[in-house]
Order: sequence, then structure tokens, then C-alpha cells
Amino acid sequence: MRRYGKHTDEDDIRTRPGRRNTRPRTNIRPKHEDAAEGLVLTVDRGRLTCLVEDRVVMAMKARELGRKAAVVGDRVAIVGDLTGKKDSLARIVRIEERTSVLRRTADDDDPFERVVVANADQLAVVTALADPEPRPRLIDRCLVAAYAGGLEPLLVLTKSDLAPPDKLLELYGHLDIPYVVTSREELQNGTAVARVREQLDGKITAFVGHSGVGKTTLVNSLVPEEQRRTTGHVNAVTGRGRHTTTSALALPLSGSDGWVIDTPGLRSFGLHHVDPSQVIHAFPDLEPGTEGCPRACSHDEPDCALDAWVAEGHADPARLYSLRRLLATRERKEGD
Repeated sequence: MRRYGKHTDEDDIRTRPGRRNTRPRTNIRPKHEDAAEGLVLTVDRGRLTCLVEDRVVMAMKARELGRKAAVVGDRVAIVGDLTGKKDSLARIVRIEERTSVLRRTADDDDPFERVVVANADQLAVVTALADPEPRPRLIDRCLVAAYAGGLEPLLVLTKSDLAPPDKLLELYGHLDIPYVVTSREELQNGTAVARVREQLDGKITAFVGHSGVGKTTLVNSLVPEEQRRTTGHVNAVTGRGRHTTTSALALPLSGSDGWVIDTPGLRSFGLHHVDPSQVIHAFPDLEPGTEGCPRACSHDEPDCALDAWVAEGHADPARLYSLRRLLATRERKEGD
């Protein structure tokens, strides 16, 4: 006769037929102290290509990472089959702390934030001076994302044989951004590549730009042993066409300890994730003047203390204009 209530013991507990006995779950996870260090080179449908020492290893994310995703540029801890042989597969068990992050959203009203590249030192914004026409609003948005993510910006202006760079450089002159101007002839004879390389040596550089500006062609010239897909036809007026880069890819810069990360061609660059207060950090000459600003100041309102700070001669008025122009990109579309 079975007993119930407080007199029930272990022998009276029934087990469902066919149900396996399972151990209780625990929050304790292995530390994987013997894991190898790797660098994520590219990500494709859940498979991550990683560089481990001198070998290229295919890996997948371990279940214990949950929803945390690794992106190109991430430093990761890898366990399992690290031989790099065909059909071998390792596991990424840890994503190391990031030094910088390039983020974007599909649009300004899209709350879904996407990390494009991790741990890059600088962001090279590639834009053509003509064919297709420059898009300053898109450039501004890339600059805001760079400042907010901890990357130093670099402007690479292509096709100077079709239009002079003066007007565009004047627009960004007060931001003190380094730049390189190239022509199609210089790109072919190698002189442009040499000038760009001077800005890349010893750094991890992510390249961004909309279709048709020559970004992938430039990357192919910088890393000739890694010839990428041939450039597709792009409409010179709208900039629309077949994107030649479909996913971010990290490539070693030959003859240097630098890296180049080619990213997909951009059609938009949403800034929903950017806190406007982060942008001021890129203006060290203006930042001290914000101490007198009202709480949650947008730095573009009547009570903003930056107006008095500049009027007292602490900073160039053009720098304040540049700051406010960048902050305004958060509220405007690229084509405005």
C-alpha cells in the first residue's frame, strides 16, 4: 500500500516510463583555461573563420555563449579541433573584451543594433569625388559611428581625376581628420596604394563606403594576394547596383602587422543606437565647455554653455559648427 503526505519516502515516488534521469542544472561553467587565442576573420551562416597562430580554423559558437555573437575582429577563445584540416570544426567558448565597436542600425527608427566590426583602430570612410557624387550626410553618419564606437576616422577620397577634392575637404577641415586623395591613374600605378598604406601600417582598419566608390578595388590593391570578387556594374547617378562585398572580411596587410577589414557596401547607416553625448568626446577642445550645460543638453539649444565657451575664445567657432552638424545627422536621412 502506498503512503502519501508527510510519510512519503523515495520508494513511493513514481518515475514516468521512458523518461531519462537528468542531473540538476548548474550555473557553473568550465573556464577553458587551456583554450587557444583566435581572431575572427569572417562570419558566414553560423560558421566563423578564425586565425589561430598560423592556421585558419573553422569554428562555431558554443551553446554556453547564449545570444552573444562574435563578429569580425573579435578576439576569441577556441577549443576543440584546431588543426585547420578540411571538415574540422572547433568551438568558440569565450569572446574577449572589445576595445572598440562599429555599430549601425538599418534606419534611425530601427531599435535593432548590429555590430559590424570589433577591435578596429580606425574607420576608413571611402567616398568618390564624382561618379557617384559624394554623400556628405552618409559620411557624417559614419564619423558619428566612429566617434561613438572608439575608432579614429580616416577619409579616403577617390576619383580625384573627375572632380577636385577642395570643396569636400573644406567641409571636414575643422574636424582635423586625416585624409588621402587618390585618382584612378594613381590607383593603377600603385602610388595611391602607397599613400594609403602609410595610414594603415600597424593598425586594424575597417573600410566602409557605398557602392561604386572604389572601396573593394582599393582593398584588392592593398592585399593583392587576396583578390576579391570583380567589381559589379553600378549606376553612376543613383549608386545602386550589385554589391561586390557581401560580408565583412579581415585581411592581413602584406609587409605589415596591420589588418584591413572590408565591409559590405552601404546604402544607409542608421544611428538609433548612438547616444549624442558620446560624440562630444571626439572634440576635446569643446568638451570642457559642457560643464556648464543643463542636464541632458543636446548642445544645440539656447541654454547650451558651448556658445559662451567659444565666444570667450576657448575654441574655434567652426569646431562648434562641425559638432552640431554631426549631431544633427542623428535626426536626418543620408540624402537630406
